Amino acid sequence: MSTGAPVRYRPHHFLCSLGFEGKGYSDGFTANMAAIVMGRLRAPGGDATVIEVTRAADDICAPCPKRIGEGCEAGEKIDRLDTAHAFALNLAAGDRLTWGEAKARIKASVPAGSLHRLCAGCEWEPLGLCEAALARLHAEE
Repeated sequence: MSTGAPVRYRPHHFLCSLGFEGKGYSDGFTANMAAIVMGRLRAPGGDATVIEVTRAADDICAPCPKRIGEGCEAGEKIDRLDTAHAFALNLAAGDRLTWGEAKARIKASVPAGSLHRLCAGCEWEPLGLCEAALARLHAEE
């Protein structure tokens, strides 16, 4: 496992990270997410990065303009997404897994073509970035 500090993630951010392509809510948010996703998870050896599951604001949320303390101005929607993703990926607050283990869990538990249901209500879902990334993950041997 990675020796760096774990990345703290809400359950829905696992799939957001899979589909991230440099877009975000603000310049600060996008730079932070790029540092985590591109600089840690997708960097050489990134599959060993440890992620700790939380049900509150996490490392991705830190600079988000929609953040309110440990929550979000879209709290009900975020709670629904987190609940659906936690169930689909069998995640609970306090769980720790590597990014490689997370990708294997996504591949085993989230069928290609299912994000319209799993991510219902997410403003990014209609763009298809996460669905395309999920299809690529399923195509890997």
